[in-house]
Amino acid sequence: MAESGRRRIDQPKTATKWRPKWDPDSFGRISERLARFLGTGKFLFWQTLLVIVWITLNLAAASLQWDPYPFILLNLAFSTQAAYAAPLILLAQNRQDDRDRISLDEDRKRAAQTKADTEYLAREIAALRLAVGEVATRDYLRSELDRLRTDLNAKPRRRASAESIKDNPAWRDQG
Repeated sequence: MAESGRRRIDQPKTATKWRPKWDPDSFGRISERLARFLGTGKFLFWQTLLVIVWITLNLAAASLQWDPYPFILLNLAFSTQAAYAAPLILLAQNRQDDRDRISLDEDRKRAAQTKADTEYLAREIAALRLAVGEVATRDYLRSELDRLRTDLNAKPRRRASAESIKDNPAWRDQG
């Protein structure tokens, strides 16, 4: 349409059919809600109450008997309800199966990633163990420090003995 609200002549005329626009998943969501409701105690209570009132009115109230004793209209209502309820419940189950399948695929991917991460960490820990095996341990370092301390403690005695030799006049004469 042009800005003035008139049709443009240079474009072909399109058939304007009225089509309802709705979300493709909306019927599935409605069927799931209905299937959930059909499986509740609330639904069973109201349905039982309706049947009791229906039968009571048709048996007791002679002037209101719209469905006499074999209750054919009530049977027709239940048959219609069952004819719609079963496919709606199956549709809801299929949608739930699809969600479960997607969830299962995500769980498998997550498990595979967790396994890969665990294997990576196991390899890293093994590499660290090998590296630590090549590094000096605490006991080794203590023993080396103790040995160095004893060597350092022994050196002043050697220096003292070397200085006493230097102070010796006989040694001076030789130098």
